[in-house]
Amino acid sequence: MKIIADLHTHTIASTHAYNTILEMVHYAAQAGLKAIALTDHGRRMPGAPGDWYFQNLATVPRRLEGVLVLRGIEMNIIDYEGNTDLEENAKNLDWAVASIHGGLMDPNVKPTVELCTELWLKVAQNPMVRVIGHSGTPQFAYDYEKVIPEFGRQGKLVEINEHSFLVRKSSVPNCKKIAEVCKKYGVPIVVDSDAHFCTELGVYPNAERMLKEIDFPEELIVNGDENRLYEYLRKYTKVLEEE
Repeated sequence: MKIIADLHTHTIASTHAYNTILEMVHYAAQAGLKAIALTDHGRRMPGAPGDWYFQNLATVPRRLEGVLVLRGIEMNIIDYEGNTDLEENAKNLDWAVASIHGGLMDPNVKPTVELCTELWLKVAQNPMVRVIGHSGTPQFAYDYEKVIPEFGRQGKLVEINEHSFLVRKSSVPNCKKIAEVCKKYGVPIVVDSDAHFCTELGVYPNAERMLKEIDFPEELIVNGDENRLYEYLRKYTKVLEEE
């Protein structure tokens, strides 16, 4: 398995990450990656960049050092209705990862499997969302058998996130279950670093090991092949048209 694009990364704009865009892209090129998505946090995350940051991402060249650059966001799901903090004026972005971060959800609402299932079914209908980010958190477990096939029908990529194996270890059993359900229903995935420092780019040993253990089909890993990635981008974005 060779991951050729890292589609969930953070720069100093997120303020809890530590490299500039140029540093991230340079390291991606050194690591042999063909593409990188810049997905700094949406505004509800403490320390996140403001709206103008996302509006102005169009100034970042489409290619740097031979690496295709996707201008994106990790938008926060902010309630159990599946609403996010992606602002209207940021909808010119190429790429959006939708994630739940526990501290941003209403603490007065107890998350249940039923609530979280309905949440993700609504996110699946959001045309801006391309990636379902690190959704294995036990606190927000959902009905994988019901939701994951809908992700596939709506063209969403289910993320296997390397950071979950390092900083969200309680999520690992669910990450495996999610991958197994994706395999069962033929739902495509992406393997991402969720890098907050440049040396994390292109490094996915735990995610790769787990996928190998369950004999996950390589043809379902969208960022495991340049042609598969480009086919997805042509179908769901205008990125390649703008080069």
